[in-house]
Amino acid sequence: MQLAGKIIVITGASTGIGEALALALARRETRLVLAARDGAKLAQVAEQCVRLGGRAIAHVTDVAKPADCQALIDRTLQEFGGLDVLVNNAGSTMWARFDALTDLSIFEQLMKVNYLGAVYLTHRALAALKVSRGLIVAVTSLAGFTGVPERSGYTASKHAMVGFFESLRIELDGSGVDVTIVAPDFVVSEVHKRAIGADGKPLGASPMQTSRIMTAADCAARIVSAIEHRRRLVILSARGRFGRWLKLIAPRLIDKIAANAIRRRY
Repeated sequence: MQLAGKIIVITGASTGIGEALALALARRETRLVLAARDGAKLAQVAEQCVRLGGRAIAHVTDVAKPADCQALIDRTLQEFGGLDVLVNNAGSTMWARFDALTDLSIFEQLMKVNYLGAVYLTHRALAALKVSRGLIVAVTSLAGFTGVPERSGYTASKHAMVGFFESLRIELDGSGVDVTIVAPDFVVSEVHKRAIGADGKPLGASPMQTSRIMTAADCAARIVSAIEHRRRLVILSARGRFGRWLKLIAPRLIDKIAANAIRRRY
């Protein structure tokens, strides 16, 4: 896929992977519609994209609300007349043992943002993507393929997301619309600071050793390559690729690896 001039919607574009992806795609002279809940930060990212050579508009969106998803696609079609790539990147996370939780509404919240938000937006965008024979990108996680302790609600939502988009890919066979599933490992992002703890409140500081995990810019560069090649599945770490196969023959070992990764915080 030649990216220059392509119309691309990115959710969760105000920080982290979404912001880095917007900047990387702006350098390819794309036309971007950036979506997130933080309007001020979103506007700043859009301005940066324009300076880098792209065209960009910011549209405040809460993907957990179906009406917001419809408005985002309507705005895209009004501004640019079509849609070539939809990047479902918006997400929220948690960091707490299940037996330490005092408020289980976090599970509903994570499913609404991480899973149902992608479902709502994809449904609204599908007709336009069929016209352009476009691409749906689902930014999931390694947690979408294996269990991760202290992140049970997040992992469940990402498993749901992977299952949905793998099913949708089969349904869309022959339509001209492709589905790319991207599974990052830990990435430096504001989402870790906003991770919900056992008390139902954001942690306020990342629990990760950020010096030892992938940068958002590196992650974005790999997603751009996946979009260009319309890849089916991209797992963005060696341990993730190795673990996908190891799980088939040594599942208990994968459990230990996941537990150690959380214990070490990378």
